[in-house]
Amino acid sequence: MRSIFLFLIACCLFIQCKKEQSTPPNILFIFSDDHAIQSISAYGFKLNVTPNIDRIANEGVLFRHATVGNSICAPSRATILTGKHSHANGKRTNLDTFDVYQQTFPRILQEANYQTALIGKWHLKANPQGFDYWDILPGQGSYYNPDFISKDGKRRVTGYNTDLVTDLSLEWLTETRDQDKPFMLMCQYKAPHRVWAPGPDHLTDYDDVVLPEPYSLFDDYTGRSDFVKDNEMMIAKHLMEDYDLKIAGSTTPDALGRTFANPELKRMTTEQRADWDAAYDLKNNLYKELNLSDEELVRWKYQRYVKDYLRTVASVDDNIGRLLHYLDSTGLAENTLVVYSSDQGFYLGEHGWYDKRWMYEESLHTPLVMKWPEQIKPGLEIQKLVQNIDYAPTLLDAAGVQIPADMHGVSLLPLIKGSSQDWRTSIYYHYYEEGEHNVPRQEGVRTDRYKLISFYGYDTFELYDLDKDPQEMNNVANEAAYQEIRAKLEQELEKLKSQYGVETNQ
Repeated sequence: MRSIFLFLIACCLFIQCKKEQSTPPNILFIFSDDHAIQSISAYGFKLNVTPNIDRIANEGVLFRHATVGNSICAPSRATILTGKHSHANGKRTNLDTFDVYQQTFPRILQEANYQTALIGKWHLKANPQGFDYWDILPGQGSYYNPDFISKDGKRRVTGYNTDLVTDLSLEWLTETRDQDKPFMLMCQYKAPHRVWAPGPDHLTDYDDVVLPEPYSLFDDYTGRSDFVKDNEMMIAKHLMEDYDLKIAGSTTPDALGRTFANPELKRMTTEQRADWDAAYDLKNNLYKELNLSDEELVRWKYQRYVKDYLRTVASVDDNIGRLLHYLDSTGLAENTLVVYSSDQGFYLGEHGWYDKRWMYEESLHTPLVMKWPEQIKPGLEIQKLVQNIDYAPTLLDAAGVQIPADMHGVSLLPLIKGSSQDWRTSIYYHYYEEGEHNVPRQEGVRTDRYKLISFYGYDTFELYDLDKDPQEMNNVANEAAYQEIRAKLEQELEKLKSQYGVETNQ
C-alpha cells in the first residue's frame, strides 16, 4: 500500500513538472530607436552606465555581434516582425508602405493563444495588425507631451515619451491583459532618436564631464570611396544649432543652409519649458561667449550632441528598470523571456558622424541582450554573427510555435544552449535608400574577419580587414594582397543573395 501511495505521489510530481515545463513563456520585447552599443556599459564601453540593460545581460546572454540587414528605422522594424530581409517583406525604405496583413510573428503568436500588445513607436504607417491591443506614436513621435493613437482614436498625453510608454505598458500588464493567457508585449521607445531631447530627470547629466572623443572624430576619409567624404551627416557641418544642439532661437545655418527649430519646445508645458531653459540657457550663453571655431567648435558640438544622446539613453535604462521591477514583484520574471534591442546602431562621433545607414560597424551592430531564468544561464556572451532576421524565429521557438519555412532567420535558442556547429559564417546587408544624408545604396557581406561593401550602382567596392583595421579606416579592396579574399567575398555575397532571393541591383 505504501509503495502505491509513493508511486501516485511520484506521478503527480512528474505531471506537475511536465506541466510547468510546457507552460509557454511570457515575452517582453523592449525596443529602442538608434541605440548604439557604444552607449551600453555591458558592452564594455566607458561613455555611460546602463545598470538595467546590463542586468538583462548579466542575468542572461549578451550577443557581441548582433547585426541588422538594413540600417534604417522602419525597414529594420519590418524585418523583426517578419523574420525576412527587406526585399522579401516589402519595406526597403522608410517611404515604402508595409503590408501589415502579411505573416508576422505577433500574428502567429496571437493564433497560438498568446495575448499580444504593442505600445510606443511603430513607424510603419498603417495601423498595426496581429495585436490584441495597440497604442502607438504617430510617425516618429515626440519626446514631450506626445500624441498616441489607439483603436479609440488620437489623443495627446502630458509627460515625457519614454516614461509614458512605460506607464502605458505597465497599465496594460496590470489592468488590461487576460491574466489566463501568456502575453507578448512589444514596448517600443522613441529614444534615443534625433532630436535627442532629454527628459526632466536627466537635463543636467554630464554637465561637469568631458566625454572621451572617438579615435576617428576628425576622420578625413582618405583611402575610401568618394561617397564617404561626400556624406551629409557630419557633426562638424550638418548638426543644426537650434534643431539638434538646443541653442534656442539660433539662425546660424548648417553647411546645407538649414535652420530648423527644435520641435519639442513648442510642445512643452510652462513648467517643462522652465526646467529646460534652466538647464540649457547658462550652457548656451557660455558657448556664445567662447566664439569657437575649427576643431574646438567640432569638439563642442560633439560634447553637446553625445551628452544629449546619453541623457535620453538614461531615461530608457531607468524605464527598463521599472519593467524589470514589475516582473520581479509579480512573480512573472521566472517564466518571462525579456529581450532588449534596437532597430540599428548609431554613430557617436566615429568618422565624425551622427546617424546610421552605412554598413560600417557602428550602425551595422545593434544591441541584443536576453534573459529567461528557466532557459538561459546567466553571464553568457555569444560571439557568433546573428541578425535581426533571427528575432521572429527565436520568439516563436521560445513559445513552442512552429517557425514558418519562409522566414530567412533562424532561432537563436540552439546557439544559446551551445549548439552552434552549423552556425552561419557571414551575414548579408542591403541599404536601399538613395539621397538621404547623401548616403548611396549599398549591399555587402560580413564575416568574422572581413567586410565587403558594394556600392552597386557605381561599380565601387570597399573591403576591410577587421582584425587589422577595426576602425575601418583603410579600404584594401584594390590591394594585390587582398584580391583572393575579395574574390571569395564576392562569391559569398552572390551566394547569400541567391539564398535569400535577392535580385541583382534590386
